[in-house]
Amino acid sequence: MSTGKEREGDDSTAESSETDSSGSESSETQSSAAGTDVVAGGGYPEACDTPARKLLYDMVSIPSPSGEEEQAAKRLVDFFEANGREAWIDEVGNVRAPASDAVLLTSHIDTVPGDIPVEVKPATEDDEVGEPGEPVLWGRGSVDATGPLVSMAVAAVKTGVSFVGVSGEETSSRGARFLVEDRDAPEAVVNGEPSGWDGITLGYRGFLAGTYVNTSESGHTSRPEPNAIQHAIDWWHGVEETFDPADPDTPVFEQVTTKPVSFDGGLTDDGLAVEATMDVQLRVPPNRTVDEIHELAETELSTGSVHWKEPIPPVMESPRTELARAFRVAIRGAGGDVRLLRKTGTSDMNLFAAAWDCPMVTYGPGNSDLDHAPDERLPLSDLDRATTVLSDVCRDRP
Repeated sequence: MSTGKEREGDDSTAESSETDSSGSESSETQSSAAGTDVVAGGGYPEACDTPARKLLYDMVSIPSPSGEEEQAAKRLVDFFEANGREAWIDEVGNVRAPASDAVLLTSHIDTVPGDIPVEVKPATEDDEVGEPGEPVLWGRGSVDATGPLVSMAVAAVKTGVSFVGVSGEETSSRGARFLVEDRDAPEAVVNGEPSGWDGITLGYRGFLAGTYVNTSESGHTSRPEPNAIQHAIDWWHGVEETFDPADPDTPVFEQVTTKPVSFDGGLTDDGLAVEATMDVQLRVPPNRTVDEIHELAETELSTGSVHWKEPIPPVMESPRTELARAFRVAIRGAGGDVRLLRKTGTSDMNLFAAAWDCPMVTYGPGNSDLDHAPDERLPLSDLDRATTVLSDVCRDRP
């Protein structure tokens, strides 16, 4: 999940009762490895005894913070080529492995920074993830989102569907932005982020970020006129009041939430003026548009200006699409009780949904409470189950 996008929560609900594109990035020849055994390296901890577990151990062992994904991307390309699939790294660092566009599996290669020793340890009795004694892989990215990425890579090889590992999701989403401009829509998209192996994410809030700037003449602090710092504070207080929910019980997913993320202010070097700069973020629920929120925030300006970044619109997918139904069947088949999720953060699915008119969900192993955390870790059994679910979903697509 994207940086600058605070660790996200989710609104989950129990499952309720169910009330070939032309010009797409498809290969005419399906992978010869589809449906066969999968190849992945050697020399691993004893618990890393499957291709998915081996690839996960490799990928988590390669540092891949945003902008430094190259070595991890090369490892992914090696994995696909070892399994008879064409793959390459494009000009923005995405790993492209085209095949059947019945489903496009895509997750991000990059992680946030953080040095967590990579090791496999048994879950303790009081561990919040994993059953006591089962192997758990620790390391940066194991949850967000190398676990989902690896489960998708293995499922793509097993089933012969298209795969893209995108770059830069944790910063600018440069990989996803390039992808939607560079290829046609697939028939369905599964975006990789941690939902838990038994959960599917259908909604994310949108994202609007900007930088407020103002300058005022310097003067004695006893003067009553507000300076640039006070103007910045007044503007932001007005924005907060504008979006304060009328009903305090409104779910967070349905609110516009506001957050200042940095502030810099004071006298200029020549002492002749006071400057103020404030970076802000607003989250936008699917029942509102980023244009509406932008206009309301601008209305609160009395002085100064805001330089807005390119917005990310919210998304809310139907739980009744064929793709969502396929996930429910596959999760139940693997012994799970299906959870339908709405995330309060933002992901690349927001960009895919804005650009492509096709069904999509977000899915992947891992507890999203551990995103970006110093104790990020993934039970290996969750990886196995997610790979099985993804493979079943992709095989069932026409």
